[in-house]
Amino acid sequence: MKISINAPSYKRPKGVKTLRYIPFCKIWVDEGEAEAYREGNPGANIIACPKGVQGNLCRVRNYILEQEFQSGADVVLLIDDDLSAIERFEVQDGFGYAKHRLETDEILPFLEKYSRMAQELGAKFWGLNCNPDAMSYRHYTPFSTNSYIGGPFQCFLRGNMCRYDEDLPLKEDYDMTLQQLNIERVVLRLNSYHYYCEQSTQPGGCAAIRNREREAEQFNKLREKWGGANCPTGQKQQGEDEQTKGLGRLQPDNKSTDKRGLTS
Repeated sequence: MKISINAPSYKRPKGVKTLRYIPFCKIWVDEGEAEAYREGNPGANIIACPKGVQGNLCRVRNYILEQEFQSGADVVLLIDDDLSAIERFEVQDGFGYAKHRLETDEILPFLEKYSRMAQELGAKFWGLNCNPDAMSYRHYTPFSTNSYIGGPFQCFLRGNMCRYDEDLPLKEDYDMTLQQLNIERVVLRLNSYHYYCEQSTQPGGCAAIRNREREAEQFNKLREKWGGANCPTGQKQQGEDEQTKGLGRLQPDNKSTDKRGLTS
């Protein structure tokens, strides 16, 4: 199984934090920033995107997916450029939880194991718990098949029809989860594993375009596309648990969909 690990990076040339944890990750940058990234990250695999690709997270992620699958990858992992750890919880003494960090040399076997599990479930998209709090991992639900999968760690399998909606660069992970559920009908989320990243607390990346007004605009576009029942509201709805709060449930219909999950 050929596995490709990738992180788009934008306006953060001085030491990509993901490379400290996964030094073999490919870093995709704007061609105008490539030299600065190479100087700031010696020995790293820095890939210059053509002019006009960077600057929109969804556009660059789509570009990476196309390039890597065309190059023969079976699995394409997209992660943030500031991902510092993948950890898992294990039940300890029948009650408490012990936390274990996935070491760098364990990452590729981990990706292959759960990509194969996703295949067996019929899923072409999988990811990790977005919450590192032990309360979000209940040992009777080690994985989910219809839960939100956050943008910092999204794994695509060959044959996946979905691509990011370039009109939703700040809500791309909610939209992608809904696309996958709408088209493939199943995703795989490992509830016992979670990731650590800085989530726009440093300059560059999505922080360069994120503000209150843009967030509200993106939220409204997401609701227009999927309907209020399927969009994050921040309010817990009847029948939802804490892990799926606000995401709602996909309401299937008989309409046809294009590769971005848009109905017609």
